[in-house]
Amino acid sequence: MKNSFYIVLPILACVPAFSQTPEELIKKAQDQLEGDTGQGTLVMKVVTPDYMRTLEMETWWVGHEKSLTVIKSPKKEAGNKWLKIENELWSYLRNTETTIKLPPSMMLQSWNGSDFTNDDLMKESSVVEDYQHEIIGEELVGENQCWKLKLTPKPEAPVVWGTIYYWIRQEDYLPSLIDYYDEKGKLMRSMEYSDFKVLGGRKIPATWTMKNRVKEGRSTEIRVTDMEYNKKISDRIFSFRELERGR
Repeated sequence: MKNSFYIVLPILACVPAFSQTPEELIKKAQDQLEGDTGQGTLVMKVVTPDYMRTLEMETWWVGHEKSLTVIKSPKKEAGNKWLKIENELWSYLRNTETTIKLPPSMMLQSWNGSDFTNDDLMKESSVVEDYQHEIIGEELVGENQCWKLKLTPKPEAPVVWGTIYYWIRQEDYLPSLIDYYDEKGKLMRSMEYSDFKVLGGRKIPATWTMKNRVKEGRSTEIRVTDMEYNKKISDRIFSFRELERGR
């Protein structure tokens, strides 16, 4: 993946002709990625200085309320599952046939050894609802002109990031880059979106790369290989019976 580069333009350049609120921009970007419901197949590649591993998984979701993720390969991890209902998350391990409820304190821990957290994959927190939004300028990310937004947590929001910077492409309202800073202002990780194409009847970034900005040489890439949006998904998918059913 080519490194992103940014060319800062004067903040006032984007203000006079701009009519949408930052909240509307963020919601458009998130809706483009997620839809109301979805079912897809993803390939995750975890890269560290010491090893590389690849997982294939299938996922279903309904908004931010329900989701199920199932590992399809490699064989030793196939059948492991994660079920989220509202603010509760369960993990099922196929080899031991055990179901574990993950406490809220684990939502920000690494998901399956990747640079994504349990919260990222299970869609618990929302950049739409949990943050205040501000348009702070326009920048080029790669070759794409973007709005740059600053997100700060609402006072009572249960989030970990002190500040998020979010770039949205002007041509199609899709996210291009997200930088995550801790409460002390240190850049912790960056999400880069690329390979924009039509999948499931809508244009989305087919590759998402989370780069660890603290641990050198660590990154995780998610590649969307198949996706369907806004289809009816049975409540049975999000049941404990389905969670513990062998595949």
